[in-house]
Amino acid sequence: MEAADVTAPDLPDLGVGIGWRPEIAGFVGALPGLRFTEVIAEFVHPAHPAPALLELRDRGTAIVPHGVRLSLGGAEPVDPGRVAHLAACAEALKAPLVSEHVAFVRAGGIEAGHLLPVPRTRAALDALTANIRRTQDELPVPLAVEPIATLFDWPDAEYTEAAFLTELLERTGALLLLDVANVYANARNRGEDPAALLDRLPLDRIAYCHVAGGSEEGGRYHDTHAAAVPPEVLDLIEKLCAGVRPPGFLLERDGRYPPAAELRAELDAIAAASGYAAVT
Repeated sequence: MEAADVTAPDLPDLGVGIGWRPEIAGFVGALPGLRFTEVIAEFVHPAHPAPALLELRDRGTAIVPHGVRLSLGGAEPVDPGRVAHLAACAEALKAPLVSEHVAFVRAGGIEAGHLLPVPRTRAALDALTANIRRTQDELPVPLAVEPIATLFDWPDAEYTEAAFLTELLERTGALLLLDVANVYANARNRGEDPAALLDRLPLDRIAYCHVAGGSEEGGRYHDTHAAAVPPEVLDLIEKLCAGVRPPGFLLERDGRYPPAAELRAELDAIAAASGYAAVT
C-alpha cells in the first residue's frame, strides 16, 4: 500500500491546556493564560455549541474536537454521519485539528461503551488505514490519532506498539496525539520501561499530548482521568521535552473533580515539566 505524505503540517504553539467539561467550564474559562482546550466531539451540537465554548473560540483559544465514537479500528467502514459530525464540530469551533483514537468501540452493530484495543496485526492495520483515510477525506483540518491505554494485548501480535503506530502514520499521514499517561500505563502493565517505550514512538509526528492520572487496582494500572497526575508521568514529560517539545500538553480530568487550587497546581506542574509558561 502506498505511503501517504508524512510531512507534518504547521500547527499552532498550544502550550498547556485542560480538557473542557461542563462541570469545570467556569474554571477553564477563567484561566488567564489558556490558549487551547479540547472538547469531546460527541457532546457538541455543531449548530449550537455551548456558549462557554463559543466565548473561548471568540477570544482566540484553540479548541480541538476529540472524538470517542468513530471506531477507526473497527472492521466496518466508519459511519459517514459520525465523520460529518466531527467535521462540523471543527468548522463550528474553528479548530486547528481534530483527534480520535486508535481503537474500536462497536462490532456487528453492538456498542461496547468503551475504547477497545486493536490487535496489532496487518489485517487490523489495513482496516485502520482505510478508516483513517475515509475520515481524512471528509475533514477540513488535520487528524491526530491517539493510542489508548490498555489492560491487555491481543495474542499473536505481528508488531510492537511503536512499530504499529509508525507504519500507521506513514501510511495515512495522520498526526500523533501522544498520551503520556497511556505510555506509562501500557508499559507498566506489560512490565516494561515507560521511557524505553517513549523512545521508540514516532515522536516527530506529535500534534499535542494528553496528561492524566490513574490508579492501581488488582495489580493493573488504570488510566482513570480521576486522579492527580503521578510524578512518573511528569518525569516522562521532562524526558520527552529534553529531546523534542510537542506543541502542547493537555490535562484530562473526568470525574472526581478536585478543588480549583488542586487543578491549578496540576497545570503548573505540567508547565514546569514541559517548559511551557504557566496558564494559571
